[in-house]
Amino acid sequence: MAAAISPALPVRLVEKPWGVEVLPAPFAGDPRGAGRRIGEIWFEPPAAVPELLLKYIFSSDKLSVQVHPSDAQTLAQGLGRQGKEECWLVIDAGPDARLGIGFHEPVEPEAMRAAALDGSIEQMLVWHQVQAGDFFYIPANTVHAIGAGVSVVEVQQNSDITYRLFDYGRPRALHLEESLAVALGTPYDLARHHRRLGPGGDAQLVEGPYFRLDRVEGLPDAGLRAGLAARYGHAPLVVLPLAGALTVMGATVAAGGCAIASTLADIAFAPGGQCLLAQPLGVSA
Repeated sequence: MAAAISPALPVRLVEKPWGVEVLPAPFAGDPRGAGRRIGEIWFEPPAAVPELLLKYIFSSDKLSVQVHPSDAQTLAQGLGRQGKEECWLVIDAGPDARLGIGFHEPVEPEAMRAAALDGSIEQMLVWHQVQAGDFFYIPANTVHAIGAGVSVVEVQQNSDITYRLFDYGRPRALHLEESLAVALGTPYDLARHHRRLGPGGDAQLVEGPYFRLDRVEGLPDAGLRAGLAARYGHAPLVVLPLAGALTVMGATVAAGGCAIASTLADIAFAPGGQCLLAQPLGVSA
């Protein structure tokens, strides 16, 4: 009899100059992080859900000031559907941890160019002080940066196109012309794209246009289970435990892991656990 295929997704530890030397929970003590500065932990997108990438981000220093293009822009450039919209759920934050998103006031392209060249673009961003439970949706074309001392779970369109405007003098490539071609020099719509969640509880976080995302606490009651079933249907989805463990197609998946489920019915939630559910949505060209 053939061995059952594990629903767990392969994990990739990614070194970054702004990463951490000691991984926090739920990865504390992982020998793969020894002697390395790990900034991101990726879960390789499964063949059934190639449109989404889920990852953890850990920062000990500021990330670059950057921007991502939209699907429409990458399609127009002949790059295929490679736009990137993403969202962040803060899971841990230092006492002065901040996320920079959007500008204090509208910025023209030439002013943005000059600010990127002299570094003052950092001060032009609005830096939001954050705590665990803060949730931000980042539309494509939004100029943004992650500050030091933040741990987030990021759910994103599966694209690796990132244009750096400013990188604090690190010896990495910048993409000034590409950035200016797609960046919006506008304030961020905080009222629309930010939520401050409590440490627990169920929450519908995203419903389109590119993916849906929910946080589920413990065992869903009948009403929530019916609502999730109606939204997620019979299509594959990705489940990421934030605390505790659950079962996906008979396999235990604990915090620090991520798995693919053929349908919502394949997930057995557990008391005391907390997880994210994510599923791509069809988007017309």
